[in-house]
Amino acid sequence: MTDDVSKRLNYGRQTPDVFRAMMAFSQASAKGLDPVLVELVKIRASQINRCAYCLDLHLAMARKAGESEQRIDLLTAWEEVPGVYTEKERAALALTESVTLLTDGFVPDAVYERAAQHFDDDELAALVSVIVAINAWNRLNVAFRTPPGGEK
Repeated sequence: MTDDVSKRLNYGRQTPDVFRAMMAFSQASAKGLDPVLVELVKIRASQINRCAYCLDLHLAMARKAGESEQRIDLLTAWEEVPGVYTEKERAALALTESVTLLTDGFVPDAVYERAAQHFDDDELAALVSVIVAINAWNRLNVAFRTPPGGEK
C-alpha cells in the first residue's frame, strides 16, 4: 500500500499565523550564533528526524554559507572524526542529538555541561532554541510530507 502524499495538507496555507510565528521563532533563535554552526545543528537534527525537506534546505544553506563538502558528508559520523569539527561544534552536535532524541531520556548533565563550557548563557539559550525550532519544523514537514524543494 502506497501513501498518496499529494493528499497531505499544505500547513503553511492552512495555518499562516502559525507559519509566520515559526519563522519568527526560527530567526530569533539563531541571533548571536555562528551561521555555519546553526546550519550544522539543523542538518544533524534533520538527519535524525529523517526530514527530507529540511535536509535539502539546510544542506544548500550550509554550502551557501561556505561549509565544506567533507564536513557536510561526515556529519552523520561527527563523533568518529576528531579534528574535523571544533570542540565547540562537537558540543553543539552532542546537545542537538540529546535534545532531539528525548525518547532516550533527559539531556544528560555531562552533555549540557559540555555545551555550557563553549557557549555563554545567551548563546546556550539560543542554541537550545535553534534545536527546538528545527525539531518543530522537522515534525511539521514529516507529518505533512513536504517534498524537498517544495513550498510549504
